[in-house]
Amino acid sequence: MAIYEFNGFKPVIHKTAFIHPQAAVTGNVIIGADVYVGPGAAIRGDWGKIVIEDGCNVQENCTIHMFPGTTVTLKEGAHIGHGAIIHGGTIGKNCLVGMNSVIMDDVVIGDESIVGALCFVPAKMEVLGRSLLVGNPAKIIKEVTDEMMEWKTKGTQLYQQLPKECYDTLKACEPLREIEPNRPEQEAMYTTWNKIKGE
Repeated sequence: MAIYEFNGFKPVIHKTAFIHPQAAVTGNVIIGADVYVGPGAAIRGDWGKIVIEDGCNVQENCTIHMFPGTTVTLKEGAHIGHGAIIHGGTIGKNCLVGMNSVIMDDVVIGDESIVGALCFVPAKMEVLGRSLLVGNPAKIIKEVTDEMMEWKTKGTQLYQQLPKECYDTLKACEPLREIEPNRPEQEAMYTTWNKIKGE
């Protein structure tokens, strides 16, 4: 893991959280239980504080940072999609921030909201819970339905199981030069999603 002390602050990372070796965590950062941080993610608590609560995930190539003196908070179960940027905002409990979205300074996203992919949420925007946002700049287009929230929650549960699977099975290796006989199909061997869906 690329974990760095800055100005006397060492990151605090729960033992069940998984930080990919190609991610970087710097300074005043607190990461809770069952958090997944993917490769290429940069979580930089040099000018302020970052709190990532239990069960969150910060996927590949995400950036979390802030203006000086700001605290960034990802509340329990927040789901930050590939390539998203959280710059000084607060993401509510069980929210989804879509791929390549940008959340600017002092934004507050209410619990169980969904921010669509490629969305730009301007500074100081406050969003009530269960809101669906899209566009650049972001607009609230409707309320998140129970069905949408159930889908989001099940997807996040998959990421909450991923840290343990990474600890159990992820390891650097040399590639095979040809396909092994009887290599299983991915769909057949990877059962976590089907378990979550109840199949």
